[in-house]
Amino acid sequence: MTTTPTAPPAALARTRAPSSRPAPNRLRAWATRAPLLPALVFMIVVTQLPFVATLVISLFDWNALYPDARHFTWFGNYSEVLGDADLRKSVLTTIVLTVTVVLVSLIVGLGLALLLDRRFKGRGLVRTLLIAPFLVVPVAAALLWKHVLYNPEYGLLNGLLHYVGGPQPDWISDTPLIAVEVSLIWQWTPFMMLILLAGLQSRSPELIEAARMDGAGPWQVFRHLTLPHLRRYLELGALLGSIYIVQNFDAVFTLTSGGLGTANLPYTVYQSFYQAHENGLASAAGVLVVIGSLVIATFALRVVSSLFREEVSRG
Repeated sequence: MTTTPTAPPAALARTRAPSSRPAPNRLRAWATRAPLLPALVFMIVVTQLPFVATLVISLFDWNALYPDARHFTWFGNYSEVLGDADLRKSVLTTIVLTVTVVLVSLIVGLGLALLLDRRFKGRGLVRTLLIAPFLVVPVAAALLWKHVLYNPEYGLLNGLLHYVGGPQPDWISDTPLIAVEVSLIWQWTPFMMLILLAGLQSRSPELIEAARMDGAGPWQVFRHLTLPHLRRYLELGALLGSIYIVQNFDAVFTLTSGGLGTANLPYTVYQSFYQAHENGLASAAGVLVVIGSLVIATFALRVVSSLFREEVSRG
């Protein structure tokens, strides 16, 4: 008859000890995250709960003037929003506005970044002056363009044209969408310039010097070295600028009040909510705007993460 050896009680205690209490690494991880919990709770309360409420309201036929007549419609508001001719027009206006502002801001910002990448006397002052438009409050910037520059009677633009004997156009009435685009380009070009300037200053000076020693001219250096290096930064500027321009409301509301074919998606949501009092339709349109912004933001985050990986591998 054989007997199996049994482990001593002390050994059993040692084997059971790790399962009876949490590992030190887990406690350390929770202690590290604990200070962030209040900020996380605050963010959820301020951002996510209102969005959930918007989702719920978007499923109701809800007019604020007739609160007792509201009823559940499932996705009826979304089908009505997508089938609305005014909304489709505002979508097209939003696309044209976003593409124009982002492309022109990137091109002008690239030119300014190339200028500031060179050393010259007073570069710090010039850089500060070029950044200033981005620091202006959006509503204040729109009011500045509307009254100081665009006004047909006392605006600066018509004053300069009068000085040289040119015409006196009403800028906002004659070219409303261009007027909105120019004001946004003026405000967002410094942002693009800063991103591209950071990209230019991250180039390898040894590589540029080697190309010049091999006989490459300025255009060849820009085309074959600088532009490929700036591709990620151009993508990041385009995506971040698109996220803002898609949601822009200040310039359209202040300059044209959404008239003359300048109503974009955010202004259409404003009209549905505050003027037509259609809470359900406005919420559905707002959800569609958020979904579009999230799609763009996803690509932006991928570009940012790839830039971080490149910097880490380079370091």
